[in-house]
Amino acid sequence: MSSELSGTTALVTGATSGIGRAAAVELARLGAKVVVSGRNQARGQQVVEDIRAAGGEALFLASDLSDAAAVRSLAERAKEHAGQVDILVNNAGIFPFGPTHETSEQDFEAVYALNVKAPYFLVAELAPAMAQRGHGAIINVTTMAAEIGASGMSLYGSSKAALTLLTKAWAAEYGPRGIRVNAVSPGPTRTEGTAGMEEELKALAAVGPAGRPGTADEIASAVAYLATDAASFVHGAILPVDGGRTAV
Repeated sequence: MSSELSGTTALVTGATSGIGRAAAVELARLGAKVVVSGRNQARGQQVVEDIRAAGGEALFLASDLSDAAAVRSLAERAKEHAGQVDILVNNAGIFPFGPTHETSEQDFEAVYALNVKAPYFLVAELAPAMAQRGHGAIINVTTMAAEIGASGMSLYGSSKAALTLLTKAWAAEYGPRGIRVNAVSPGPTRTEGTAGMEEELKALAAVGPAGRPGTADEIASAVAYLATDAASFVHGAILPVDGGRTAV
């Protein structure tokens, strides 16, 4: 175990699988106490057990983040159980693909509720206390789909584009009070959620210099970097971790 984040507490949403799980494990490895948040109790407890088995400290808090009340409840419970939150990783999200004309209002509301509203109100609940202490780090997980136009990605891409703008706005708002706000923008990445999309992942990745999909651990390393003092002069950045996909 490392000690770079010793004495800090990190809240990671959507941490029961994929990038969120990898980020929770990596932050714990660096010494942070990690609040693992997600909907699946069994998977959440498994992440906690894995972190503890490796010598880290973690706890699980169930939350579906479906509305502002659920978001506020998670923030309050995190503070109650962990004392304070020093690092917030807004990772939870859903990514339905499909034609704009086939998108239902229910799907639209669900995507924006989780991908935009949840991070917005978590920051609203947790950033003021970080600012009062004079330090904190907020890392948003966006996507390369927020940077490029792609058929079938209007709903998902636009929600993450909103989070990209929020990253910059929050950096301007809270940076002067000691909170660093940045984002990681993954490209095609192999996770449980993309398990049925192997051919699509390969096609997207083939265009980039790396020539392959990424792994959740590779994205988590970037999240961890932005959470540590190694990124002390990094504010409002959108860090592409996409194998160079958006560079070509």
